[in-house]
Amino acid sequence: MARADLMDFDKALELFEPVLGFEVHVELSTTTKMFSDAPNPAFSANEVTDANTAITPVCLGLPGSLPVVNEQAVRYSISLGLALGCQIAPMSRFARKNYFYPDLAKNYQISQYDEPIAFEGTLEVELEDGTLVQVPIERAHMEEDAGKLTHVGGSTGRIQGAESSLVDYNRAGVPLVEIVTKPIFGAEHRAPELAKAYVSTIRDIVRALGISEARMERGNLRCDANVSLRPRGEQKLGIRTETKNVNSLRSVERAVRYEIQRQAAILAKGGTITQETRHWHEDTGTTSPGRPKSDADDYRYFPEPDLLPVVPSPALIDELRDALPEPPAARRRRLKEEWGFTDLEFRDVVNSGLLVEVADTVAAGASPQQARKWWTGEIARIANAQDAEPSSLISASDVAAVVELVESGALTDRLARQVVEGVIAGEGTPAQVVEARGLQVVSDDGALIAAVDAALAEQPDVLEKIREGKVQAAGAVIGAVMKAMGGKADAARVRELVLERAQG
Repeated sequence: MARADLMDFDKALELFEPVLGFEVHVELSTTTKMFSDAPNPAFSANEVTDANTAITPVCLGLPGSLPVVNEQAVRYSISLGLALGCQIAPMSRFARKNYFYPDLAKNYQISQYDEPIAFEGTLEVELEDGTLVQVPIERAHMEEDAGKLTHVGGSTGRIQGAESSLVDYNRAGVPLVEIVTKPIFGAEHRAPELAKAYVSTIRDIVRALGISEARMERGNLRCDANVSLRPRGEQKLGIRTETKNVNSLRSVERAVRYEIQRQAAILAKGGTITQETRHWHEDTGTTSPGRPKSDADDYRYFPEPDLLPVVPSPALIDELRDALPEPPAARRRRLKEEWGFTDLEFRDVVNSGLLVEVADTVAAGASPQQARKWWTGEIARIANAQDAEPSSLISASDVAAVVELVESGALTDRLARQVVEGVIAGEGTPAQVVEARGLQVVSDDGALIAAVDAALAEQPDVLEKIREGKVQAAGAVIGAVMKAMGGKADAARVRELVLERAQG
């Protein structure tokens, strides 16, 4: 549906109540895959780059191959279940979910059905104004990812119109935890915002647990957003759609808003909603039909015969519970108070997704304001230009070291930016970059005075203006000195010297 045909968002909410549900897939950062010893591409240290190189017979379901459960994936899944406030099942079981798709070589996916490892939880989600929403969690279950298809020859990259398709099974068997909510009522006009905040909270949790890199642009964390509408006053739920594999926080928010407006426009004209999956299109901000949504019966679930049930000991569960980090919402409130940030400053950090990096930099010795400045400024700029995650470019300890050099007077901000560039380019630590590039601030007054005198001599008209009291004219001389010194001079000290020499 074209955006022009959508119902106004506020009007849609006058007529209908939105009901939400989310299925978030988290790729776990185990060294090997869920059921085999193939390298796990979701663990970036494995550096898997070529197609179909991180596979074993188990990944492809070849005859005679048998799966073995990854113990680390089980531990990670229990930790996540506990962090979501779930109960941990004393025994859970894997099942075969049967369906055909080219990137699923076995024609079934090993998942968990009616016996998930974690169930009945609640997640506290904080909206931008501090409002807390309790999101009910139905279950969190373990499963394996499917492979990846690349459609070639079409104009859209989709299977429609493609001349051929390439399949890469590297992703097949990557450990996943799927987190499924119960229907979420009462979000009303904040439904899009809640969708974004919920996924953001999940991302914060898995990063804090250290169980996933959660890089949404790489598919480490993906959200299926379920939306249905029911007329005001009705108790019966409306028919839902499931917008699949949305992989950015902004897109989750936009997709939920779009579906509310689209479904409202159809229902208001007497139409019906089709229960289906839908594709999200980032460029147009719209969704389009995928496939009719299957019910569980269509998948013919049955217990996986090649795997024993998972029976975690109470001691293991207690050990993992004791190791849980501080809940994200509580941590954010504590950090905001400790750092003394305004609401706007703190929201900038949270919305940039750099809270962990800023916190680590503060822990390494930098002031909160300086840590925020460098991560959300220069480093974020370089990351955007390189289409990379800021945290993959430079460590928190190196940023803290740069801040220390600036605050000690060894570097100006301009020189510090060059140091950051050098560290990101792989030239070494901040100290090594300073040494190799010769970026130390010139603190020798003799050299500075000589440069000031030379600049004043070249600009006698400016010198006269300064002597007439037009102090702002000193800027031209300061700029000339900074240029002559290769940016290695302290601009404040240069200004002092210019004024002294002009009056002298």
